[in-house]
Amino acid sequence: MTKEDTKVTPWEVKGKVNYNKIIKEFGIKPIKNLPDVFNENLLFRRKIVFAHRDIQRILEVIKSKKAFVMMTGLMPSGKFHIGHILLVRQMIFYQELGAKIYIAIADLEAYNARKKSLKELKEIAINEYILNYAALGLDLNKCDLYFQSARSNNAEKSNAYYRLASNFSRYVTFNEFKAIYGKDISPEKMNASLLQAADMAHAQLPEFEGGPIPVLIPVGIDQDPHLRLARDIVNRYKDNKMIQLSSTYHLFLPGLKDGKMSSSDVNSYIALTDSPEEVKNKINKYAFSGGRNTIEEHRKYGGDPDVDVSFLYLKYLFEPDDKKLEQIKKDYQSGKLLSKELKKILIDKINVFLKEHQKKKEEAKKQLEKFLLKDDTKHL
Repeated sequence: MTKEDTKVTPWEVKGKVNYNKIIKEFGIKPIKNLPDVFNENLLFRRKIVFAHRDIQRILEVIKSKKAFVMMTGLMPSGKFHIGHILLVRQMIFYQELGAKIYIAIADLEAYNARKKSLKELKEIAINEYILNYAALGLDLNKCDLYFQSARSNNAEKSNAYYRLASNFSRYVTFNEFKAIYGKDISPEKMNASLLQAADMAHAQLPEFEGGPIPVLIPVGIDQDPHLRLARDIVNRYKDNKMIQLSSTYHLFLPGLKDGKMSSSDVNSYIALTDSPEEVKNKINKYAFSGGRNTIEEHRKYGGDPDVDVSFLYLKYLFEPDDKKLEQIKKDYQSGKLLSKELKKILIDKINVFLKEHQKKKEEAKKQLEKFLLKDDTKHL
């Protein structure tokens, strides 16, 4: 695939992503000189979270132990898979640092984009995503979790949210939509973008957090067009005082076949419901290898861990020990470690994780039931 074939948009990622080029094109900054507490976290230490806009504002409130919001969203379009864990671990990290977590369930966007009913999308969101969030360690009681189609049972909050989404349309032009999203912009995409901008900004309304408050939004780099639009609107919006949005950007966890994971292709990801045998078969059959064509060549020239999906999964998620990871990398590069042996390391790691996760998931069902009984979440 040529450089011209590379495409990075909120709706499609294809080709080899040049992150250095994207940093320049999108006007974001590499992350440098983080406090020690960040470097204790694998995602920051290994530069998986690699760039930002205005993170300094968040670092200052963390240092001074002041309130801030971490806002994110989920598209309830299919199975929860290991690619989603990257974001959840960031949510847990910021929650432990004192953030209130806002989670928008983008059912209205999914209704238009995925052509499923709101009822079906609700069931997917609760049983696939929210349940796994809790099992992975997110405290739902410290979250403001809502559907775009039903923001709150509190009329003042709900009215403020939808009013903001509508009023935001005054502060952006059609030409700006085309400049950010390209020629394929459509009414449903414009509507979704305005609603997402309201998702990002509405915590700062008096009805929610009482007024201006720093908001951090961690995303994959493909979602930056939404951030750029929202930041432009917030900068122009005059009806309420708002602090400019901050954001961080993480690398894509590649699909098993390389390229981005796709919810529509079950063989491009490991689902958290996969059996040990399914994990083994998927990785052995589909995981893109950085190894050589023959064992002899591999022993002589070694493999390339930077493109090997099994190694990248260990790096991003499943090998927390830096020294062990570095040894695996050296052994693979030298040819000492074969591709099939690297795959076995990953298979064993994932299956140990999934076995423990399934136990936690059963416990999380109790937490979820209690959470759903709370007054302000009955609409979930």
